[in-house]
Parts: sequence; C-alpha cells; structure tokens
Amino acid sequence: MDNRKPTTGTEVKQPKFFYGYTIVVASFVILMIVWGAQYSFGVFFKPVLNEFGWTRAETSGAYSLNMILIGVFSIFTGRLSDRFGARLVVTVLGFTMGLGYCLMSQINSIWQMYLIYGVLLSLGISGMWVPLISTIARWFVKRRGLMSGIAASGVGIGTMALPQLANYLITNYEWRTSYIIIGLIAMATIVIAAQFLRRDPGDMGLSAYGTDAVKTENNQLKAREVSAPRAIGGSTFWLICVVFLSANFCIQLAMVHIVPHATDIGISAAVAATIVSVIGIVSSGGKVVLGGIVDRIGSKRVALMFLILQSLSFLWLLVAGEVWMLYIFAVVFGVSWAGFAVVQSPLIADYFGLRAHGAIFGLAIFVANIGGAAGSLLAGRIFDVTGSYFWAFISCAALGIAGQIASILLKPHNK
Repeated sequence: MDNRKPTTGTEVKQPKFFYGYTIVVASFVILMIVWGAQYSFGVFFKPVLNEFGWTRAETSGAYSLNMILIGVFSIFTGRLSDRFGARLVVTVLGFTMGLGYCLMSQINSIWQMYLIYGVLLSLGISGMWVPLISTIARWFVKRRGLMSGIAASGVGIGTMALPQLANYLITNYEWRTSYIIIGLIAMATIVIAAQFLRRDPGDMGLSAYGTDAVKTENNQLKAREVSAPRAIGGSTFWLICVVFLSANFCIQLAMVHIVPHATDIGISAAVAATIVSVIGIVSSGGKVVLGGIVDRIGSKRVALMFLILQSLSFLWLLVAGEVWMLYIFAVVFGVSWAGFAVVQSPLIADYFGLRAHGAIFGLAIFVANIGGAAGSLLAGRIFDVTGSYFWAFISCAALGIAGQIASILLKPHNK
C-alpha cells in the first residue's frame, strides 16, 4: 500500500516504522551535545576565572548574557522553524555553535568572552531546543509528552557526560584545548544528526502519530489554535511565562554555581563535577518517566509538582554541607528539572494548539531565559558581596512558590 498521501483529515495509515521516532532520536543526540556542552560552563568557571582574575559576577555575566540572547534569538528561530523546518535551522546554527566553542579557546579579555560566549554561542544554541521540541509536537498527537521527554532526556545524558569530559580534558590539556575539542565534537555531531530531521509528517505524506485515535477530539484541537499575537494578549501566556521564568532562574543558577559552591565548602573539583553528573542522570530518566505522566495527568499538574520539588531542593541546599547531602539535592533537583523540560512544549500545545507553536514557544523561552540570566548573574553578585550563596538559594525557593501559584491559576486561553 502506498502510504505517501497528503494529510487531508481522512485516515492515513502509518508504515510499520513511523519516521517520527527518527526525529526523536536525532533530537536526543543533538540536545545531548548542546546542553552537555552548555552545562560544562561551571567546570570551566574557576580555571577561566583564576587565569584572568575576574570576579564571579563578571565571569557568570557572560553566561547570563548567553541566556538572555538565547531567549531573544529563540523568538526568531521558533518562527523560522515554523516556516522552513528544523533541519535547515539546526544545521546552520549547529555549525555556529561549534565554531563558538572553538573560538572560546582564543579569548584574552572579558569583552571577548562576552562576545563569543554571550553572543555567538547564544545564537547557535537558540536554534536547538525550540525547533526540535516544537517539531516533535507536530509529529506526535498521542505520546507527545513521552516523546518530548525521551528527546529532552538527551540533555540529562549530556549533563552527565560532558562536564566529566570537560574536567578530564582541563586536567590533562588545560581549558583552551578543551574548548577546541568540545567545539569540534559539537559541530560534527549536530550537523550530521540534523540531516535526519523533517518539518512535519505532511512533508512525507504521513499523519502525526495518534491522529486517528483522537478524531473525536478534533473540534477541541482546532478550537485551541491560537496565533502568537492573540496568545501574548491573554493572561494564560503570561502565567506560563511565570512558570518558565521561575524554573529557569533556579536551573541556570544551580548549573553555573553548584560546582563553585561545592568546592567552596571543601569538596574537590572532581567530586563536585560528579554532582552535576548525578543531576544529569536523574533528570534524564526523570524526563522519560514524567513525559509519560504528562500524557496521563496533564502538563498543568506536572508543572505544579516539579515547582514544589524545586523549592524543596533549594531549602535543602541551605543546610547541605557534606557530599552525600549535595547528592540528595542533585536527585531532587534533577527530578524538578526533568519536570520543567517535559511540560514546556505540551503546555504550549495544550493551551494554544500547533498553529504558531514554534513562535509562541520561542516567546515563552525568551522570558524563561531572562530568568535564567538573572539567576546565574544574581548568584554571582550575591556571593561577591556576602561571600555566600545563602540568599541566592532563598530566592530560588521563593520563586518556586511564585511558579506554583501561577500554575494553579492557569486556565484555557480566552480568544
């Protein structure tokens, strides 16, 4: 039987192997490399700081600028993905990202770090998360949360592996050579994996997975199709943004400062790097499990759950003074991070549909990354002034509560 039919609303049978799974695998590999490299920043933090004598606020400021501009650029990469598909966007910007890491090996002043890490790398990274997760939403109606979780679990695997690789490379070859090696690995892997991406099932004469099984919901699905301008004009979008900002503030603060914090209290750099790896392992498995839970109980409930865990993890960090206690933090925080990763795309799809999914998702990520930038920068500034991360951790617990309130208040968008 010829399965290559246009999607017209009539039944379209799928081949034995659904190509959407290839999209998920390619996305997993790309996200593993992208965010594994991104979250190695904390491992490079002290070697770079010690060589140049910069303050922690100055050094983490480059990461904060990176977060802000990833958000800004994501607005445009989400729209480009809606129009041209993820393959072109990921290929071009994956090459850009790899080049950025290679150029990091050449910095000699703070402005160069801000230009390369803050601007060039942010441009490259912005072409990854939103286009990939938005593409998966187009390929899957059923199992959308699970498939998003499987792809997003690549972030956890990368967070487990690449900081360890970075620590090994820095120990044996110093930080400049380490950036070159990571840059070349990123460039080659992302560009190759991107060639397996396709914009949506209709491009291959297929229908999205689960389309036939949810025909009775078609009218409801169509009713949720909202344009980007209409989405940002309603309270639902801004409540989602509060959830995203609260979560990302804490995630980026932890991923930049947990290794320096651990070494500050007497833990070796090698052991401190394993704390990041534990976060990665837990979040990776958590994304798969919680992705399936999203499909069963809904994205709103999972959002509330992960925000509660987020607040508890940072309250625990206030008293965590030994390695085993930091590992407990890593487990709870890893589950919380997993929840945030898997609810993002389904939340947008649940409340606004797929018509402008990439554009709306990109706008929400922009707000989230404002929070991420503020978290990493504020924590550095707090430490420079007080010599402690105490008030930084308190702020994360409080923002978790604000996110919980926003998630409870979420209601269907009123067009």
